[in-house]
Amino acid sequence: MSVVETTGAGTPVEKILEVTDLRMYFPITEGIMIQRKVADVKAVDGISFSMSRGETLGLVGESGCGKTTTGRCILQLEKQTSGDIVFNGQNISTLSRSDMLQFRQKVQVIFQDPYSSLNPRMKIGDIIGEPMKVHKIIEDKTERDRRVAELLSLCGLSPQFSDRYPHEMSGGQRQRVGVARALALNPEFIVCDEAVSALDVSIQAQVINLLEDLRDEFNLTYLFISHDLSVIRHLCQRVAVMYLGHMVEVADCDELFENPMHPYTKALLDAVPIADPVLEASREHKIVKGEIPSPINPPSGCVFHPRCEIAVPGCSQAIPKLLEVKPGHWVACPEA
Repeated sequence: MSVVETTGAGTPVEKILEVTDLRMYFPITEGIMIQRKVADVKAVDGISFSMSRGETLGLVGESGCGKTTTGRCILQLEKQTSGDIVFNGQNISTLSRSDMLQFRQKVQVIFQDPYSSLNPRMKIGDIIGEPMKVHKIIEDKTERDRRVAELLSLCGLSPQFSDRYPHEMSGGQRQRVGVARALALNPEFIVCDEAVSALDVSIQAQVINLLEDLRDEFNLTYLFISHDLSVIRHLCQRVAVMYLGHMVEVADCDELFENPMHPYTKALLDAVPIADPVLEASREHKIVKGEIPSPINPPSGCVFHPRCEIAVPGCSQAIPKLLEVKPGHWVACPEA
C-alpha cells in the first residue's frame, strides 16, 4: 500500500511522520502450562499514511477499528508486528536506547481519561515537573517549579494549582494538566487519544480551543484520535477513516465531510445527528446492515464488503488499495 501524500496540490511539504504497511496483531493463546498460539487479533492490518509538520490529522472510526492501537504503535507503547514508522527521517523501531529517550522527548500523548491518567498520590506540580526531571531537561528544582508555573498559566490554570492533588480539580482542569504535562518536554508531535471525549461539551470546547492555540503557537503536530466527528471537523485539517484495522479513506477535512466517497465513510456521516430536532425527525436514516466482523477472523478482500450496499463479487477477492481519486483524496474502494 502506497504512502498517502500530505498535499493535494503537489506542493512539497516537510514530513514529520511516515507510517508504511503497519500491522499490529495480538496473539490468542490457549493452555496453562504449555501455551500455543491459536489465532491473532488483527487490530491494525496494513495501514499507511504520512503527516506534515504543523498539521492535525484526525483518525476516526467506530470502537475497535484500531485507532488507539495505531497511536500506541507510534508512541512505541506497543511494538508493531510489522511495518515501518519513520519519525523525522528515523525508523523508530531500530532506535538505540539513548535515541529512544530523545524520541520520547519529541513525541508525547494526551490520554482519554483525565481521572485515571494522573497519579492521585502526586501533586500537580510534581506531575508536570516529573518528565523534566526524568529526562534531565531542568534539574534545578527552583527553575523546574518556575517552568511548571509557566506551563499551568499557558494552559489556562493558576500557578497555585501546582500544590493541589488531582482529586481537588474538575475533569476539565485535570485534562489541562494532562496537556501541560505533554508540553513539558517541548515536543514536536502529540498523540491525542480521545482527549476530550470524557469531558462535558462546554469543557470540550475550551480544551479544543486550547489545543488549537498551542498548535499555532508552537507549530505542534497532532494525531487526533476520536469518534466525535464534530470535534474532528472543528480541529483537523485532514481526516483518515479506519474500519476493522484498515484505512478506507483519507482526505482534507472539508472535502471528506462534503464529498465522502467510501460507503463506510458515508455511513459514519449519515449517523451524525442533526441539532435541529425537526430536521432530525424528518430525515431518512440509513442503517448499515449486519454486524461488525471479528478482527480475529476478518472477511476476505475488502473487510467492509459483507455490509456494503454497492459490493460486487470482486470485493471479496482482493484487499483494495488506497487510490488517489482526486488531488489529496484517497479511497480504498474501486466502486466509489
